[in-house]
Amino acid sequence: MDRIKEITQKITEINYRLMEETQKRLDNLTKPKGSLGRLEELAKQIVGITGKENPEFKNKVIFTLVADHGVTEEGVSAYPKEVTAQMVYNFLNGGAGINVLARHVGAKVIVADVGVAQDLKVMSGLVIKKINYGTKNMVEGPVMTKQEAVRAIETGVEIFEDEFKNGIDIIGIGDMGIGNTTAASAITACFTKSAVKDVTGRGTGLDDKGLANKIRVVKKALKVNKPNPSCPIDALSKVGGFEIGGLAGIIMAAAAKKIPVVVDGFISAAAALIAYHIEPKTKDYMIAAHVSVEKGHKFILKHIGLKPLLDLNLRLGEGTGAALAINIAEAAVKILTQMANFKSAAVSEKIKP
Repeated sequence: MDRIKEITQKITEINYRLMEETQKRLDNLTKPKGSLGRLEELAKQIVGITGKENPEFKNKVIFTLVADHGVTEEGVSAYPKEVTAQMVYNFLNGGAGINVLARHVGAKVIVADVGVAQDLKVMSGLVIKKINYGTKNMVEGPVMTKQEAVRAIETGVEIFEDEFKNGIDIIGIGDMGIGNTTAASAITACFTKSAVKDVTGRGTGLDDKGLANKIRVVKKALKVNKPNPSCPIDALSKVGGFEIGGLAGIIMAAAAKKIPVVVDGFISAAAALIAYHIEPKTKDYMIAAHVSVEKGHKFILKHIGLKPLLDLNLRLGEGTGAALAINIAEAAVKILTQMANFKSAAVSEKIKP
């Protein structure tokens, strides 16, 4: 816990004064005021986060954390849990959706095993920080110990800081883990106090019968464990996941270093919930990439107060939505830093009444 407290203390408010100055700059660019909408808002937020008048995105990194979930024993996924490990090799071989989109936007992908249920081959590009071999089944009790929950967050901090040494200007966060939408649904219901049926979706493609079973499982897990929404570590340990805790740690570590965090879909947003409830100031460092098909995602975004950039019916995870949004964030910054103002372009300004 000392490491978490240390990181939390380093998370400060973003630079609102510099944001006000940036607004004046944006208003003086060769366009009607506010005509580039969310791009202007985004540019201003990034300036506030980084504290830099002219930020650049030379080093874009997407962290994809991977872990297994014991709740798969309850038949909550349309895919077997072996797919988790198989997808890690797909990531490392460059064949997954996140690899394609990361290459498209010029981002580096860091794949980290924080809780896969088997030993993975040591391969270039794989970070092994295994906390345990998957979580336990949440309908039978807590999915991990309190110590493991703390370790999950601390591991995320370590993963970020190890890569930060190589240079980071913006990050995206993503996930992989069969069964993790069940954990995310339980976390969402816990913190937002929403009905389980409203925040539980079809995940990898469950039919109606499968969805009904998944809702039953989440309800039972919450009844058995009684996770405490006023204690994020407690909630994480009872119904969370190792990758969810790890991503929360990455968010906090990035905020402490004044790095923008692009949050992907439902699982990443569940991690954002944990980070936000540990330290509310992390919210201003977050950029919501998109709103997922997964029902619970909207509830998380509303709870934290984040407005998604995209709505593309995505539900893959991995950091795919984050990759696309990083591209938009970079465009926003370039508008600020490369667009001419009225004076430099010798363009007449708006006629004053």
